[in-house]
Amino acid sequence: MAEGKELIELKFRIYDGTDIAHSTYASSMTVATLKQKIVAEWPQDKTVIPKSINDLKLIHAGRVLENNKSLADSRITFGDLPVGVITMHVVVQPTIAKNKTEKSKKDMQKLNSCRCVIL
Repeated sequence: MAEGKELIELKFRIYDGTDIAHSTYASSMTVATLKQKIVAEWPQDKTVIPKSINDLKLIHAGRVLENNKSLADSRITFGDLPVGVITMHVVVQPTIAKNKTEKSKKDMQKLNSCRCVIL
């Protein structure tokens, strides 16, 4: 097969252990395109539902995959596994939660600041 035309069988495990979007993907597919497919196929009966690809993080072999890279560029291992299916973990972090975290860090810095007045 020509490079970039190789197919990879993937499935994605979400926070409650459910596997979704089990299919075969081209190694030339970008991570952002993959995330769009995951958002479109996300089970609607879950308590946490991503609204956009920015709410998702894909984790493979302990690394968070970057949106602008293809699966081949992300060095997804394929062909070496006896089963042939690669499971990636999907973490959902809505942008609202991210903003709250950033705000709480700023608030903590304000609370922990030391101010001395010498007269």
